[in-house]
Amino acid sequence: MKHHRYNEQFEFVVDPVEFDKYTDKKLLQYCLGATMYMPGTRDFASAILEKKFPGLTSFVLCFEDACRLEDVPAAESNALQLLNTLSDAIEDNRFNYSDLPLLFLRVRNFDQFKDFSSKLNPKIVKLITGFNFPKFNSDNGEAYYHHLEKLNRKFDDILYGMPILEDASVAYLETRIDELMGIKRILDKYRDLVLNVRVGGTDFSACFGVRRGIDYTIYDIVTVRDCLTDILNVFSRENMYTVSGPVWEYFRASKDMRWGELPSFDFTKALIKKDTIVNDAIDGLLRELVLDKANGFIGKTIIHPTHLSYVNGMYAVTKEEYDDALQIVGSSGGVIKSTSSNKMNETKPHMNWAERILYTAKTYGVIKDQSEYIKLFS
Repeated sequence: MKHHRYNEQFEFVVDPVEFDKYTDKKLLQYCLGATMYMPGTRDFASAILEKKFPGLTSFVLCFEDACRLEDVPAAESNALQLLNTLSDAIEDNRFNYSDLPLLFLRVRNFDQFKDFSSKLNPKIVKLITGFNFPKFNSDNGEAYYHHLEKLNRKFDDILYGMPILEDASVAYLETRIDELMGIKRILDKYRDLVLNVRVGGTDFSACFGVRRGIDYTIYDIVTVRDCLTDILNVFSRENMYTVSGPVWEYFRASKDMRWGELPSFDFTKALIKKDTIVNDAIDGLLRELVLDKANGFIGKTIIHPTHLSYVNGMYAVTKEEYDDALQIVGSSGGVIKSTSSNKMNETKPHMNWAERILYTAKTYGVIKDQSEYIKLFS
């Protein structure tokens, strides 16, 4: 798998690398990008085999929120059928393993996780990157990861877990910090199996009876912003874990999303001023992505394929950022004038940022400057 395959003609300063579930975790945790969720009942095999969505690099089949309780058995059967169909296609050389997106299963609860995992076999485990654990907290987290560890030993393979922080104990101020520290103790114990920490912006919003409109970002909803702030504070420090950004709920697919001639403008300024770039749904996503990146989120949950190229495209690194990161990592210390001669690069304080930029650049590629984002999207 490789990012930006939807735009094979684009010329990168540094090309993105290929990856799969066996890629070193230090890099793989940056590779998820736009992770698309879909109901576990959906037949998605033909879409994968026919490469219907060339920008799709990771997806989740959901047995929880996107699936009614009575439909869970059908969703499980569908997921197993999908995995067997893909495995057969790979064995018959009708599909390349390198073209398989990272595949995750969002379980409904621990009991369903334990029951479903008993139906797995080595043949299909090879195709599964991991599991998403919903409503993850300090009470259920140990059980999830203990069982996941047993599965890794059983199949002698790697299966990652991605906790989703979204319940009221994290949302509410009086319990938040104790709960986050309890969760962190569990994740630290099983750190090698934690691929990514995910957040439930919609569930947090529900706790306070609010919902962001299309003209607002999640950072404008102050109660949810405070939750996200504390999650980042606990889990993203020292680049210990990657934390993925919350879902953007709006989409609008139209012919206007393709340009005959590429527009020319200052990309970030246009977003801040709310000048129209694509449409209000995509422009809102792009504005939130700018703030996601500024605050340290890596990747984003998505619910519509029109979001794929925009999320993954926005994580491409500009040459100026890349040069600064290389300069910082390659320095023995002190303060240096940047290669672009427009800022101070201070080795020690900027080191974590530089390391993150280099991993991101390796994953999403390096582009000349911000004007290239529009070309990459198109």
